[in-house]
Amino acid sequence: MAESFLTIMAEYRQEDQQRISVWYDALQQAGFTGRQTPGLKHHISLATFPLDREAEAIEVVKQVAARFAPVDVAIRHVGVLPGGKTLVAAPDMSPELTALQAACGDRIVHGYPWLPHTTMLIDETETIAAALPTLMKHFTPIPAKIDRLRLCAFWPTREITCVELTGKE
Repeated sequence: MAESFLTIMAEYRQEDQQRISVWYDALQQAGFTGRQTPGLKHHISLATFPLDREAEAIEVVKQVAARFAPVDVAIRHVGVLPGGKTLVAAPDMSPELTALQAACGDRIVHGYPWLPHTTMLIDETETIAAALPTLMKHFTPIPAKIDRLRLCAFWPTREITCVELTGKE
């Protein structure tokens, strides 16, 4: 399969990666493996770009990372995205997170209005419904911090750049 788009992702700091992995690993160990992209760090997708705008997307990542300080978020929700095929853990919407996303691109991500979330499982609706109790058994709301932006092309996954948030905003 040829690459078809670019995505800017906001990644959680390492200690939060480990805490979110507890939820993800519980699903995997219960047999819910899904179709989500393997090997990605836990993240919130912020913006997408067509492949022919790679140089622009790299500049956006660098400029936004230089402008913004790490962003605190509160992951307090579990839900299912419209269509019923994606199980997520989601942070509260906050002015800081919204500003970070707006600096990266427009409010449409993957063809839908932007909704901050971290994908836990992509599968058929019946499997998502069956997996929800497993996630809920292990889910505890957590404060987390976004400390970097990563730009990747998909599919297959190709990492283009990763930059720490170092700004003041």
